[in-house]
Amino acid sequence: MHEPSILIASDSFKGSASSFRVAELIERGIRRVLPRACVKRLAIADGGEGTVDAVIAARSGEIREVDVLGPLGDPVRARYGLFDRGCAIIEMAEAAGITLMEQNRANALLASSYGTGQLIGDALDAGVRHIYVGLGGSATSDGGCGMAKALGARFLNASGEDVGPGLAGLRDLARIDLAGLDPRLADAEIVAITDVTNPLTGPSGAVTIYGPQKGIDVRDVGVADSWMRSYARVLEAVYRRDVDTVPGAGAAGGLGAALTAFCGARIERGIEFVLDAIHIDEALDGVDLVITGEGHMDAQSAFGKAPVGVARRAKARGIPVVAVVGGRAEDLGEVYESGIDLVIPTVIRPSTLEECMEDAVTLLPIAGESAARAFFLGTRARRVSRP
Repeated sequence: MHEPSILIASDSFKGSASSFRVAELIERGIRRVLPRACVKRLAIADGGEGTVDAVIAARSGEIREVDVLGPLGDPVRARYGLFDRGCAIIEMAEAAGITLMEQNRANALLASSYGTGQLIGDALDAGVRHIYVGLGGSATSDGGCGMAKALGARFLNASGEDVGPGLAGLRDLARIDLAGLDPRLADAEIVAITDVTNPLTGPSGAVTIYGPQKGIDVRDVGVADSWMRSYARVLEAVYRRDVDTVPGAGAAGGLGAALTAFCGARIERGIEFVLDAIHIDEALDGVDLVITGEGHMDAQSAFGKAPVGVARRAKARGIPVVAVVGGRAEDLGEVYESGIDLVIPTVIRPSTLEECMEDAVTLLPIAGESAARAFFLGTRARRVSRP
């Protein structure tokens, strides 16, 4: 029998295992069935958690650590990556992520993306002129004004005084002063990478859709969105451009809009950027089976999430794809239509979410074994069906 070549390219299982760790554990299970298989492992992400590690590992880059201000102004140690002599990859969540603060109304209104601007500034100081900013896992809903403040913009009220931090500060915004904006931005290429296409405001906007999960009271959403609409009008007056409806403008609490306006950034799909950056098309050469995955798979996984991005690349070559997941929705029709052939949940007995996360070291190898046995069964069935 031909010893198969298997590529494992799974997203992280958030709170449980990194992309690297998921692949390692799945391989353990594969080797219970196919001990001599050629197994390749690639870390992947979609612009959120794990993006820096995935790109830096694939491109032999370096990690840089910087002291910046967190979402509530407390000092945090944030990481970003340098690669390809002049490129940087930043995860905004390193400086302004939802795990860095408690989610409540007061914090949600004050949370700032200032630290993300400091990371961009540090990259510019390092001589970088190509900067990629991942927009996942945000704690903020400040429209990216904190990021712009860190790069020299001033946000002023009707009396010419600086407005306060966060979404609450936008309530008093009257004009933006760009006199101090870092001039190096004009010569830099900045790309925002995200898996969402939400506009800045309205029923599908940053505050309405993502605000409550960050702590904004649902009763305050309408008023808070009106502050964001006012901010969008000020941006349009300054730049003579409507960034409100740009797909992805509402990503990371509106940071997508700010990067577009203040930094001239373009917005790209996160998973496509990462897959190109890690050279997945080359990794697929000669592969017989792809195993991908994520912590929870549902209908939204078909729209820009990492496993489906991997599946589409694999299916273009006719390679079967198995997804190993922590949990799944009942209906995965759109996921299957997007290129995934089989979904294997890791849950094997009644368990709480916390228990499943703690048991990943046991459950992921079992799922990897199941994926390998399904592949072996399919291979044998093809041999039997031949005339």
